Amino acid sequence: MAKRDYYDVLGLNKNAGEEEIKKAYRKLAIKYHPDKNPGDKSAEEKFKELGEAYEVLNDSQKRAAYDRFGHAAFDPRARAGGGGPWAGGGFHDPFEVFREVFGGGGESIFETFFGIDREDPTKPQRGEDLRYDLELTLEEAARGCDREISLSRLEHCEVCEGTGAEPGSQLKTCTTCGGHGQVIAARGFISIRQTCPRCEGAGRVIDKPCRPCQGTGLRERPAKVKIRIPPGVDTGTRLRSTGNGEAGRRGGPRGDLYVFLHVKPHEIFQREGEDLLCEVPVSFVQATLGADIDVPTLNGAAQIRLPPGTQTGTVFRLRGKGMPSLRSQTAGDLHVNVTIEVPTRLNAEQKAKLQEFAALCGSDVNPLARGFFEKAKKFFGVE
Repeated sequence: MAKRDYYDVLGLNKNAGEEEIKKAYRKLAIKYHPDKNPGDKSAEEKFKELGEAYEVLNDSQKRAAYDRFGHAAFDPRARAGGGGPWAGGGFHDPFEVFREVFGGGGESIFETFFGIDREDPTKPQRGEDLRYDLELTLEEAARGCDREISLSRLEHCEVCEGTGAEPGSQLKTCTTCGGHGQVIAARGFISIRQTCPRCEGAGRVIDKPCRPCQGTGLRERPAKVKIRIPPGVDTGTRLRSTGNGEAGRRGGPRGDLYVFLHVKPHEIFQREGEDLLCEVPVSFVQATLGADIDVPTLNGAAQIRLPPGTQTGTVFRLRGKGMPSLRSQTAGDLHVNVTIEVPTRLNAEQKAKLQEFAALCGSDVNPLARGFFEKAKKFFGVE
């Protein structure tokens, strides 16, 4: 079968420049690459033809010889008749041409474009990290504490001591991948080389896997880990316990354990960062006459003085009575919000005394109410 014209192979005219040649080759090489057309002999032949055409037309000397002598410039039979300057010369591997254009060291189009970096599957592997969610009270978060947590994690199998093999067993070539460590999987029109699922890329499998761990070298076991909670933690704080994750394979190091903290709501205090908020009810008499009252803190009771005439919503700040800082030696403040409690159950005598008290009070006793109603009168146009 006669060879096609190299310019026709690449879909170019004879005046095409270097960039046009490379661009045309790139487009068609991807289209007909064997990894994209598994089992298609026609596409494979076209891929080889593209590599041959590009190798000639991209080289100025070879291209000049081809333009003068045509295919005879590279025909071994032309030597006897004094053929072209490359008579007797062959062509390189089409995959080599592909690598020169696209870069990369493998023949797989997937590897060339995405740069797969294969790790040695037989070397020790680090164990997986674990996550544990731990609830704390506000008091525990403020003072810090030691907690022991129970979890389940992968440990080295005690039967095979983590090797995954029964005593006396040997390694043999994996029959799934033929010892290559990789298999080809079809993904639509693309064929992708991926790690062999049986040998995990090692190319070899254990002749007699350990039964208890099924050849993994790992078994799930319960474990207890002690965690030190520092003072000042909050919901969302993450602690790392190095080396308390799952065991590694083939003698690899353990992973880490990450503990995520959640502080439960408190029945008295609300937290805002390092500050605490507390609402304290006081009697009408205490607010009116003034009084010393006890208020709760995380470290016991503290005393504040109410001045006479204290109003609902008055906030008192107790410095340093809040949460400790996780990153310094300071502490937040406690903000005490005073609310005046109105009596709800009065007997006849108490009501009479209260009415007598109201009669004795003039308008000067309630300046806020007086000011409000004067403004209301003006609003409604009442004189």
